[in-house]
Amino acid sequence: MSTLKEKLDRFYKEFDFQNRIQQDPIEIPHRFSRPEDIEIAAFIASSFAYGKVDLFRPVIELILRPCGKHPAEFLANFSLKKDRKYFESLYYRFNKEKDILCLLYVINRGLRKYGSLKDLFYSHYRAGQDDIKSALQGFTGFLLNVDTSPVYGENISPYGLKQLLSSPQTGSACKRMNLFLRWVVRKKDIDFGIWDRIPPSKLIIPLDTHIARISRCLGLTERKSSDWKTAREITTSLQKLDPQDPLKYDFALCHQGISGLCRGENMPSVCGNCSFMSG
Repeated sequence: MSTLKEKLDRFYKEFDFQNRIQQDPIEIPHRFSRPEDIEIAAFIASSFAYGKVDLFRPVIELILRPCGKHPAEFLANFSLKKDRKYFESLYYRFNKEKDILCLLYVINRGLRKYGSLKDLFYSHYRAGQDDIKSALQGFTGFLLNVDTSPVYGENISPYGLKQLLSSPQTGSACKRMNLFLRWVVRKKDIDFGIWDRIPPSKLIIPLDTHIARISRCLGLTERKSSDWKTAREITTSLQKLDPQDPLKYDFALCHQGISGLCRGENMPSVCGNCSFMSG
């Protein structure tokens, strides 16, 4: 019987990335060409990438529409007084209109101080760190520490904003933040690689329901909770298969679950045709 690494490598090599990109939020930043615009579109798209694609994609489209062809320029010059009219009555699940406005506002604060989200993240990143945990905590910490009173009328961080800016400091798996980081750090397949100071080996897998189920099925983790520790454990297991690029399997494995080809359960009717469980 071939090893799990051989099976995963074969699956990765044969996976049709270009066909599946249309069913993934990464398709949205692929519409842009300038790195600074890709970065902003990627951050917004990943922030709202929870739930079903056909539900969150229209929201992302509405947020980016006023930004035009250059969302980095739009947000660098973002003004609540001038621009809030574009986002009236816009909401998505846990995120109310003011939460969406505040996300754009704190991005603007980050751009005004650091010039880019990349340089904001780099200001917290140290090359000797085991992974990106500390840098991610600093990155989201800066955004959450922005005075939000111009948006909410008082300096608060309600759940709808915190939900968009998750931090490993709370134990969260930070699925969408880690998804954003995969997009901008890796430079293979469909990822952009526009943040070149961070090695892909430092990334943590974006842990969603699909990855959690498949990982337990493949023996990459025995943990039942979907938190930062589980995401780290799965990443450590994948590092044994590819130390330099453990997240290369992420997109293909996730879409194996999204497509229904893997349920993460012992179902003979499904598992009998599984690429990983068969000999």
